Amino acid sequence: MVDRADRSRGTSKQSRRARSPRSLAGQVFAVQVAVVVLLVLGAILALVLESRGASEKEAKNRSVAVAEAFAHSPGLVDTLKSSSPTTTLQPLTEAARKDAGVDFIVVMDTHGIRYTHPLPDRIGKRFVGTIEPSLAGRIYTESVHGPLGHEVQAVVPVKNADGQVVGLVSAGLKVKNVTSAGNKQLPIILGTGAAALALATTGTALAARRLKRQTRGLGPEEMTRMYEHHDAVLHAVREGVVIVGQDGRLVLANDEAKTLLGLPADAEGRHVGDLEGLDPETSELLLSGREAADEVHLAGGRLLVVNQRPTDRHSGDMGSVATIRDSTELAAVTGKAEATGKRLALLYEAGTGIGSTLDVEHTAEELARVAVPGLADFVTVDLADPVLQGNEPAGGGMELRRVAVSGIEEEHPFYPRGKLITFVPSTPMAQGFDSGLSQVVPDLSTADGWQAQDPQWTRRIIDHGVHSLITTPLTARGIVLGVANFWRSQKPEPFDEEDLSLAEELVARAAVSIDNARRYTREHAMAVTLQRSLLPRALPEQSALEVAHRYLPAQSGVSGDWFDVIPLPGSRVAVVVGDVVGHGLHAAATMGRLRTAVHNFAALDIPPDELLGHLDELVDRIDQEESDGATGTGVSGATCLYAIYDPVSQLCTVSRAGHPAPALVRPDGSVDFPDLPVGPPLGTGGAPFETAELHLAEGTQIVLYTDGLIEDRARDFDVGMELLRDALADHRQDPEENCRAVIDALLPARPQDDVALLIARTRVIDPANIVEREIPFEPEAVAELRTWATAALEKWDLGDLVFATELILSELATNAIRYGTEPARVRLLRDRALICEVSDGSSTAPHLRYAATTDEGGRGLFLVAQLTTHWGTRYFPRGKIIWAEQALPTSIDVPPGTDRAP
Repeated sequence: MVDRADRSRGTSKQSRRARSPRSLAGQVFAVQVAVVVLLVLGAILALVLESRGASEKEAKNRSVAVAEAFAHSPGLVDTLKSSSPTTTLQPLTEAARKDAGVDFIVVMDTHGIRYTHPLPDRIGKRFVGTIEPSLAGRIYTESVHGPLGHEVQAVVPVKNADGQVVGLVSAGLKVKNVTSAGNKQLPIILGTGAAALALATTGTALAARRLKRQTRGLGPEEMTRMYEHHDAVLHAVREGVVIVGQDGRLVLANDEAKTLLGLPADAEGRHVGDLEGLDPETSELLLSGREAADEVHLAGGRLLVVNQRPTDRHSGDMGSVATIRDSTELAAVTGKAEATGKRLALLYEAGTGIGSTLDVEHTAEELARVAVPGLADFVTVDLADPVLQGNEPAGGGMELRRVAVSGIEEEHPFYPRGKLITFVPSTPMAQGFDSGLSQVVPDLSTADGWQAQDPQWTRRIIDHGVHSLITTPLTARGIVLGVANFWRSQKPEPFDEEDLSLAEELVARAAVSIDNARRYTREHAMAVTLQRSLLPRALPEQSALEVAHRYLPAQSGVSGDWFDVIPLPGSRVAVVVGDVVGHGLHAAATMGRLRTAVHNFAALDIPPDELLGHLDELVDRIDQEESDGATGTGVSGATCLYAIYDPVSQLCTVSRAGHPAPALVRPDGSVDFPDLPVGPPLGTGGAPFETAELHLAEGTQIVLYTDGLIEDRARDFDVGMELLRDALADHRQDPEENCRAVIDALLPARPQDDVALLIARTRVIDPANIVEREIPFEPEAVAELRTWATAALEKWDLGDLVFATELILSELATNAIRYGTEPARVRLLRDRALICEVSDGSSTAPHLRYAATTDEGGRGLFLVAQLTTHWGTRYFPRGKIIWAEQALPTSIDVPPGTDRAP
C-alpha cells in the first residue's frame, strides 16, 4: 500500500515538472492572442453594421425632410387642382432634387398616379410603394425596389386648408448610395482593428516576460524542488488537510489529518467510505463535497472543527479540500454557550412577543408569559393605578395593582390578579419602586423585610417552594410605572448576576411598551371624550320620526363618524350621517366642524343637493387653508348623506356624497336598498350632487349608517350589505330593538373602525290637523281668510291664538297679494306648534326692518316676529313659502304620538 501511495505521489511530481513556466507562458500567450483577434474581428463587424444602420437612418431622415418641405411649399395645392400639374411641377421637382441631394422627388395624386419623376417616361404611371398610411394623414417610410433600383423613400401627404389629403409627395435615395458612405469608413475601421491587435499582442508579450521574471527564471527542476518543499510544509503543520477527488477517493491527507481522524497509513487512494475508524458524519461530509464553515464533529473523543470548499470553485470537478482543527477545549464552555443561546432566544422572543397591542394590562401579561420558564418559574407584575387610566403615577403612597400573574403551574400562592396591594417600605417591591433600582433576594426564608408585608401570604409562598426573588422596576422616560417580580422554585440555586441582567433587559423592553400603551390609553380617552362631546348628546324633540341611534368608537382610535337629527319648518325633519376619513383628534375635530356647518346650512332650509354642494366647498376650503399653513393635516376625504322627511306629504328627499345607500324596512318587514344617485365624496369638487324623492308609507324605518358597520377586513362590502339585510328582515319592532339587533349581528367585540347607526321610523300628521286653501288675489279676500282661520282654530280648541293668528295671516296674505304672484295658498298645521304657511309663485322674500315714525308701512313683519316663536322663508321650485310658528297654550294637548315642545 505504501509503495502505491509513493508511486501516485511520484506521478503527481512528474506532471508538475512537465508544466514548466516557459511552456505555460507560451500557452497563455497563444490563447491571449487568439482571444484578442476574435474580439477585434467582432468589433470590426459591429462597427460596420452600426455604420450601415446609421447611414440608412440618415437616408430616411433626409427623405422625410425633403418630402415634407416640398409638400408644404406655397401654391402646391392650387397647382394640383390645375389642368396640367406636370408642366409646372416637373422642372421644380428636378431642381429641388438636385439641390437636396436626393435621387428622386415624385408628386402624385391620391390614386398614386405620378405627376413628376426623374425618368419622364414614368410620369402618368402608378407610384411603386405604399400610399395608404399617407392617405390617412401620416408620414410613411419604406425600402422598395422601384424604377431606379433598391430605394429608401418617404411618402408625405399634401393637405388643403380643411385638412383633407389632396395629393402625395415622395422623396428618396437609392440604397447603394446610402451604403457607399458607410463603406468609405471600412479602411479606418480595419486600420483601427489592426492597431488594436498589435497593441494587444505587445501587451501579451510583455505579460509573458513579466511572468518569467516573477518566477526568477526557474526551470522544471527548480520548480519541482519548490513543490517538494511545499509538500514537506503541508505535512508538518498542526492543522489537518484532506483532499478528496470527485470519485470519492482520498487524494491527500497530511500527517495532522491522519492523527485527528484516525486514518490508516495507506488511506490515500482509497475510497473515503471504506476507511476504517472514520466517523460516519465526517465521512458523509467529505463525500458530499458541499461547502462547510466551522462545522463541529465529534471523532474519537475529540471536538473537530471542519471547513470544506471545492478545489475548483466554478465547476467542482476537481473534488474538495477540507481543513480540520482540534477544538476540544470548546467542550468545556459548551454549557455556557448553550445558556447564552437560550438567553438570546428569550430576548428575541421578548422583542417579538411584548408590545403586540396598545393595551397596558395585555402588555404586562405578555411580559409575565415570556419570562416563564426561561428566566423564572413565576412572574407577577404590579402597576400603579393611574397607569391603567393612562396617567403618570402620582407621588406618595405605595399602592400597586396586580395586573398579571403567570407561572409554570396554574395554582399559585401569590396575591390574585386585580388586587390593590399596599406594600410596606421594607419589601423589595417598595424599595424598587421608590429607588428605581432592582432588588435581589437570594433566600426568601431569611428575608425579614419581605416577610413583614403579610406573614400569612409569605409563609404560603415559601411553603410552595419559592425561594428566590428579583424585583425590577418598570421605568420609562425616568418614570417608575410599577414593578415586575421574578420568582424561582424549581432550580435550587438562587438568582445570580446574569439572571438579574436578563431580567432588567426584559423589563426595560416591556416598560417602553407599557408606557406607549399608557400614553395611547390617555390619548384615546381624550379623543373619545372630544368626539362624544361633538356628537349630539340628546336628539331634539319632533313629531315626524321616531329615532334610535348608536355610536361605537373603534378600539384602535376614534375617527370622524357622526349623525344628527335637525327639525325643520313645517314639521319636517332632516337626518344626516357622515364619515371623515382617518383617525385621531384631527378627524374628530374635523367632524365637529362639518357637523356645525350642516346645522348652519340646514338653518337656511335649502334642498339636500345644495347643502352638500356648500359642504363640499367648505371641505375644499379647509384643505386649502391647512395646506397653505403647511400643517399637513388637511381633510383626506369625507362622505355624507342628507335627507329631509315631510310627515305631511310622506316624501323623503335624499342626496348623498360618496356615502352608502340607506336601507328601508317597510311596514310589512321587507328590506330594500333604494337605488339613489351617488355623488363624489366631499372635497373632490367638480361634479354636482343629485337628489331623489322616496314616498314612504307610515311606519317605514330609514336605516342610516357609516361604512364601519358593513365593511370588515374579513368580508367583502356586498357580504356586509346582505348581513345588514338579514339582521333587519322580518323585524317590525321599534327602532331601538332594531339598533340592538344590527349591532349584535354585524360588529365584532373590538371593531376596527368607528360605527354610527341611526334608525328612524316615519310618522304621518293626521289630516284632521291640517287645513289649507287658495288665496284670491283681491284685497277683500284677506277678511275672508281671517274668518276661515278663526273657524279652524275654534275647531282645534285654539281660541286663545285667534287674535295673533289673524294678525299674522293678514300680514302674510297681504304681502303675497301685493308683492307676490299667483298661485297663492295658505296652510294651517296643528302639530307641536301652530304653523301658518303662506306660499306664492314669487321668489322675492320679505325682509324685517324697523320703520320710522313717519313711515306708513313696514311694521307688519315686525309684528309677526313679535307674535311668533319662529318665522322664516323657504323656497321651492315654483316660488316661496313664508311660515310662522306659535307655541300652543299650556292647557292644550299636542296631537297624539307627540310630546310637547319645551
